[in-house]
Amino acid sequence: MRVIPDMRVTYEWTRHVRVKMLQYRISESLAKRIMRNPARVEEGIAEYTAASMQKAGAKKAHEIWVMHRKTGRNILVISAWRYPGTSPVGKPIAIPNDARDAIRALADHEI
Repeated sequence: MRVIPDMRVTYEWTRHVRVKMLQYRISESLAKRIMRNPARVEEGIAEYTAASMQKAGAKKAHEIWVMHRKTGRNILVISAWRYPGTSPVGKPIAIPNDARDAIRALADHEI
């Protein structure tokens, strides 16, 4: 199947997400898969963002989250992390205030 160039989605990766992907051992293809086929989508902590999640781990169940923002045909990937256990549905995840402020500043700066 041939992909029409106008229909392609371009992913833009922030430095923050690249560091977090190394820290949590999340590959670029895994992050894309989570955004394309999430088990759950929640509102992101920064304005106009979404956080997609897929469950992972057989012995120790955990979740992998990717926070992103759609800008036209591009998708800006802002952050990624592993959440131990199962996060509450529909409730904001407990994130330290300094980390929350850094992510919001990063998301606003990358517009």
